Amino acid sequence: MTDFSNIQVIAPNFKRRLSGVTATIVRLVPVQARDIGIVATGPVMPPHVPQIPLRALITMPRHPTRVWHARRNVEMIGGLALKYLLGKRLKLVFTSASQRKQTGLTRWLIRRMDAVVATSEKTASYLENPAKVIMHGIDLEGYSPPADRAALRTKLGLPADGLLIGCYGRIRRSKGTDLFYAAMAGVNKCFPAHALIMGRAVQKDQKFLQWIKDGVAETDFAERFHFLPEVPVENMADWYRVLDLYVAPQRSEGFGLTPIEAMACGVPVVATRVGAFEQIVTPDTGMLVDPDDSAKLMDAICEAFEPPHPIEQWAKNARPHVTEHFSIEREAQSLIDLYRKLLD
Repeated sequence: MTDFSNIQVIAPNFKRRLSGVTATIVRLVPVQARDIGIVATGPVMPPHVPQIPLRALITMPRHPTRVWHARRNVEMIGGLALKYLLGKRLKLVFTSASQRKQTGLTRWLIRRMDAVVATSEKTASYLENPAKVIMHGIDLEGYSPPADRAALRTKLGLPADGLLIGCYGRIRRSKGTDLFYAAMAGVNKCFPAHALIMGRAVQKDQKFLQWIKDGVAETDFAERFHFLPEVPVENMADWYRVLDLYVAPQRSEGFGLTPIEAMACGVPVVATRVGAFEQIVTPDTGMLVDPDDSAKLMDAICEAFEPPHPIEQWAKNARPHVTEHFSIEREAQSLIDLYRKLLD
């Protein structure tokens, strides 16, 4: 039987597939657990994350008051059901990363929350309810520069020589994977560079992925494109460490952690002006371009490596910038402060 005596906060994750929300919970909960009684719950959680089984929620004692921190509609619905149907004493929190007008259902659910968190100022501007802005952070110990980049490339079976430029995450149109492919095809007409495309395409995006692969096959540089399978979150840092440049070509994005993860590993970034990228990528750490424009993306990548080689200074500034503004400890403490205020 689950012991609830020290549990003050519950972070539900009702989705089976790996997603940005899942990754956030996996990163945050172990850090928050150092200072407050918090657990995750859901069908798929790594064993190192403090957690309770979903079925335990039914028999959870009604008292004392606990915080339920939802990040999806289904989890807000779950919290409302526990509170109003089963009589559990809960303070309901919702984090929004969306940068578009909410659906009627979402707005209805949010109005029933006790507190709302937005992951950026831009996200907050789309919400009807007042929201506290708490930007995401990452584990700076887990994401760090490589000791020996060449040796790591060899270990991962990657080309030891030449430039490696990466684009990671879900493969779908909104993520701009096709824009990265088009930009890199153009870059290779200027200088040789390997393009690493890592991620998973769900069933509805398989045709999109195949279209990209077919396009790559028709170029004169097909051998410089590498399609890599998705790897577990805990193994991702090495795939950033091998890069010379990371590209985030999204057409749209809620927040977008990958540029932060790359910069923490000492890798500069070229990104589009979506999500929170304008707050993450500065002129000292990389370059921003308008979304949905592969030509501008190509120009930015080329400019990074051309005299006066701004990429060298970007690389020096990348990790210090993330250390100052985007540590996971900063995010965790800001949320804990909110939880304690609600519990008080």
